[in-house]
Formats: sequence, C-alpha cells, structure tokens
Amino acid sequence: MACALFVQAGAAMPQSREYSFAVISQAPNASDDLALRTAIAQTDDDNLAFVVASGFKSNTEPCSDELYNDRKTLLDEAKNGLIVSLTANDWTECKNSYGGAAAIERLSRLRELFFVDDFSLGASKIPLVRQSTMPKFRSYLENARWEIDDVLFATLNLPATNNHYRTEAGRNSEFEDRLIANRDWLQRTFALATNRKMAGIVLFCDGNPLAIPKSRRLFDASGKRNGFAEVHKQIIALASRFAGKLLVIHNAVGPASNAASGIAWRANMGDLALGPGWRKVNINPASTTLFTLADGIRR
Repeated sequence: MACALFVQAGAAMPQSREYSFAVISQAPNASDDLALRTAIAQTDDDNLAFVVASGFKSNTEPCSDELYNDRKTLLDEAKNGLIVSLTANDWTECKNSYGGAAAIERLSRLRELFFVDDFSLGASKIPLVRQSTMPKFRSYLENARWEIDDVLFATLNLPATNNHYRTEAGRNSEFEDRLIANRDWLQRTFALATNRKMAGIVLFCDGNPLAIPKSRRLFDASGKRNGFAEVHKQIIALASRFAGKLLVIHNAVGPASNAASGIAWRANMGDLALGPGWRKVNINPASTTLFTLADGIRR
C-alpha cells in the first residue's frame, strides 16, 4: 500500500483518499527491546501507509554501538516503511567510559548508522528528502520529510531535555547550530506546503514545541533558559499563516498518564502527546480536522 501512496515533489497531486499511519513511542524505563519488537509486529499486521519510531531506546539502556546496531537491524526488519524520529534518550544523555558527556559523538554515530540514504528503513522503502541535501546543513540527516497526497510529513530533531541546551558555559555549540538548522527546516517545510496548497503538515519530534512557555522571557526568574522558546515562537507564527492543519506529534513528559487520550486542537494546530506503546492516526480529507486518532493505545 505504502509504495502506491507516495508522490514525488512536483508531481501531479493524486485524488485524496483515506489512509492511516502509526507512531511508536519507546517506554522510558524499558530494559530491553521487547516492547519495541511487539509494536513493530503489531504494526506489521495493520494496514498502514508508514510507521514512525519516536526513539528506539530507553534512558536506562546503554548508548553502545552494539545496541545501536541491534536496534537498527530490528527497525529495518519492519514490513512497513519505518522512519526514525530521534529522541533525547537516543543520544543527549549518553556518557563515555569516563562518565563524561558523549552526546555529540553519539549523535554523529547515529547519523552514520540510521540515515545512510534517502529512503526509510523497513521493507517498503519510502523516498525521503533529507535536510542534508542542502550543503549548509549536510550533517542534519535526521531531519527528513515525505508526502502522501496533499499532506506533508516531517521529522525534527528536538530532544525533550530542554532541546539539549546545556547550562555549562561554552558547551552550547550543538544546540546553537541545530537551532539554526531546525529554523531553516521548518521554514522550508511550511513554505513547500503553503506554495502547493497542501491540506496538512504532520511534524514528529520528541519535545513539545507547542507547550506554552511559563515566561515570555528567554530566561525565567531562576535563570533557566527555555530551550524551546525560538522553535515555539516560529511554529506558532508559521501555523498562523498556513491555511491547512498542523499536527505536532511528540512524546509526553513525565508519567505515562500524561499521554493524550486524543488530539488537542487550538485553532488549526493539533497537539498529540504520546505515551509508551503505539498510536494509529487516520487521515480523512473529508473530515473537518483532517486527522483523527484511532481508539486506544496499543502495547
């Protein structure tokens, strides 16, 4: 099904139809791959256009090459086309053998392993457009987009750990560079959807860019810097000028009970917070909201 649904940029827009996709969210304290393996098997048995894996490891698992390779193999065995959307657990809290921060090195390794070409993982190879095709952002292979009919899908590397902003002096080059890359990626994504008069955009990320900041200032009263301030402001502005619907799918913060039972809408912006397990999202061009959530969390 997936191969027939996808269209290349610039191609004539086929007649819109109903279809579904799934998003797998990794349990934060999982000690093995059982839940992920189960979710992949269950989504394999469903009629889906594609699957997004929002993270592939828990915060208690090691950041070793061995685990990375094992998870890459597991994800690539999926029958559906499977796109990886990185989360904080995949790289931001990684340590080296001396206990020092290894986030940047591990992110580089993930890029080498998981994003080797312009196609998804899985048996159904979904064609992707990666931000790395632009010379200025050659290293940002994880930011990718694809489309079905008149809906544009995109991943954004936005870790839930305050967007990987570090409070230690002189250690924010990764954050600052990715901030620039993400700003450009969002601008291009919305520009493409607007120019082609697409009905919707779905954005997959780890942190919640729609969360209302506690303070309008970049730093709060305690001196803590809001790592999501810029992306929040940009997405709100871009969505306000977009004629279609925006659905942001991110991981819930805190206990699993914080996961959303449905899509929370504010104007044309939909917010879906994921808990452990997987959710199925239906797209119906005849629906006023375009996106609806299938009942229940699968585990």
